[in-house]
Amino acid sequence: MDLYTIVGAIAIVSGFYMAWSIGANDVANAMGTSVGSKALTLKQAVIVAAFFEFAGAFLVGSHVTDTIRKGMVDPSVFSNSPEVLMLGMLSALLAAAVWLQAATHWGLPVSTTHSIVGAVVGFALVAAGADGINWSKVWQIVASWVISPVMGGVISCTVFIFVRNRILDSSAPIKAVKKNAPYLIFVLFAVLTLSMVYKGLKNMKLDLSLYEALAVAIVVGGISAAIGRILINRVKSDSLNPLTKELSVVESVFRRLQIITACYMAFAHGANDVANAIGPLAAIFSIIKTHAVSMQVEVPIWILGLGGVGIVIGLATWGYKIIETVGKKITELTPSRGFSAEFGAATTVLVCSKMGMPISTTHTLVGSIIGVGMARGMASLNMRVVRNIAYSWIITLPVAAVLSIIFYEIFTITLL
Repeated sequence: MDLYTIVGAIAIVSGFYMAWSIGANDVANAMGTSVGSKALTLKQAVIVAAFFEFAGAFLVGSHVTDTIRKGMVDPSVFSNSPEVLMLGMLSALLAAAVWLQAATHWGLPVSTTHSIVGAVVGFALVAAGADGINWSKVWQIVASWVISPVMGGVISCTVFIFVRNRILDSSAPIKAVKKNAPYLIFVLFAVLTLSMVYKGLKNMKLDLSLYEALAVAIVVGGISAAIGRILINRVKSDSLNPLTKELSVVESVFRRLQIITACYMAFAHGANDVANAIGPLAAIFSIIKTHAVSMQVEVPIWILGLGGVGIVIGLATWGYKIIETVGKKITELTPSRGFSAEFGAATTVLVCSKMGMPISTTHTLVGSIIGVGMARGMASLNMRVVRNIAYSWIITLPVAAVLSIIFYEIFTITLL
């Protein structure tokens, strides 16, 4: 077999391995709040993720893929040696996947985006030197690692303060949830719909203008809010019930809303993080097909599908390890808190995905959970767990880079 056939076979396995590792580590982050608040069981979370993660990856995933594939490294540097870029991307896939599997084994919720970016930069430094790296894009992504948890935390904190002040702390919580929940439902469905239809479904040949997308989002949000109001109004309110019993009823309403946000979070995660697996894979197969470095590459549908399937299987087989950390150890989660955290995180991920910015879902979700915790006071946060997670983030970049360099050296020695 020639070089391209061998690399193609290894790349398919590596791409699936990377997607599996993402599912085990990062999808577990996405679903951890739902399981931690008991809105979903682990089995139910896997089923939700199976559908919505795949949908997000398959329908919206190509946006960020472009940034990962040619935003971090300037492909023109390798125009005279496409096989070098091909082996480099293969090395990056394997390096990131190995580190993610190791981190999952240890129960560390690390960033898949950190992993693949560190791995790509690692091989590029060896193969092309510092000039081969788009440092402005690197620093833009580094900035997003700060921006995304802060944005997620602010949104989640704001949503939870609204929920707490307008509903949970009300003298009549059931009456308050009937009045205010439809507004939350409207915003939830409007934002989700806008994210999907505004330049979000190009693979399905649907590309609406901003005003058309806003109109569709408002209609869907309004219909969803109306249906939600009808369903919530069926909740019986008894003025003789103790306040704690009313709060229990309200949390049951939020448990149902959190199932919606879990679907929302899964779709957002699939849209953003599938790029970490299929971005390098798309670059590899473009080179295999053309034997040249191309500046414009259309991501094949089968690659999006491969990434989506791998992500789901990863969650189903090993996801429970990270769900335990994210869902139960940072702060105590109830359905209302979990709803706020997931809404803030998913909104941040989808907005940044539209901008072509491969943000860290891990950072965003942890920031959102911390934001909800801070709304209740710093004492509600387990700072030891937060520090351990932060340490794991710090070592991800250098570890992924070193592993990528090792794999790159092995491939160049054995295959070139």
